[in-house]
Amino acid sequence: MVFWNKDLLFSEISPTTYKISVYKEILKRHLKNAREKKVFATTKSDQLLPNVVSVHHSNLIKKGPGIDPELQYNKAHNIDIASRTMDKIIMEPGEEFSFWHLVGKINEKKGYMDGRVIIGDSVEAETGGGLCNLANTLNLLILHSPLEITELNTHSDALAADFDHRVPFANGTSVAYNYVDYRFKNSTDQTIQICMSVQGETLEAELRSEKPFDNRYELLEEDHHVIRKNDKYYRRSQIYRQTIDKKSEEVTAKELIWDNKSQIMFDPKLIPAEMIRS
Repeated sequence: MVFWNKDLLFSEISPTTYKISVYKEILKRHLKNAREKKVFATTKSDQLLPNVVSVHHSNLIKKGPGIDPELQYNKAHNIDIASRTMDKIIMEPGEEFSFWHLVGKINEKKGYMDGRVIIGDSVEAETGGGLCNLANTLNLLILHSPLEITELNTHSDALAADFDHRVPFANGTSVAYNYVDYRFKNSTDQTIQICMSVQGETLEAELRSEKPFDNRYELLEEDHHVIRKNDKYYRRSQIYRQTIDKKSEEVTAKELIWDNKSQIMFDPKLIPAEMIRS
């Protein structure tokens, strides 16, 4: 006798099996961290390093059809709490950054509220929801620098209609305590610093260093379109990072950083007809 659809993963059978699967992954990451004996950056300094490598500002309150305003403001509140754990972090050459090593476990005792999270192919409310936005802002800082990303996970970047103001990798970085982490390494020969703060409805972020680097970096999106498969729509594109020599302004490298295949999470009626390919 079969009690569930054999095509479903164990985590998809019920809310209970989902929680069991999550606890298993959390335990596995704890064991992996202990086995690898990694030491992550934790030192902070109120003295800012002099050179600004990259800057990113993220609007935390999204508005539009189907967007719950309460969850948006809760998200901003959650990001404010979590961003304080990494603000002014100093990384020496060779040190590694771990999002969850700094933020720690998410719970209501720390002040976290229900925010928007992606579970499977749906958007739901969960304590601490919205921290992927913080991780994504951090990722944009690092992508515009010579630092080495050592762990990057992605989810759909098509959470809201953005066809008229498209920014490559504006969304999509995924984090979930503690087994879906965001990590990067200071692979340069100088000290770097992360600065994060929420000002009103905006997350302001800076990556600083002791002195300027030789290159700058740009993100490009190519072949951006939407396809329909069965009853679902998906964004397709390729996102590249270009390395540009500051002196000559020549492109010295171009690397694919994300082959984007994101499920559309908003009303398909908002997709411009010219974006859809058969």
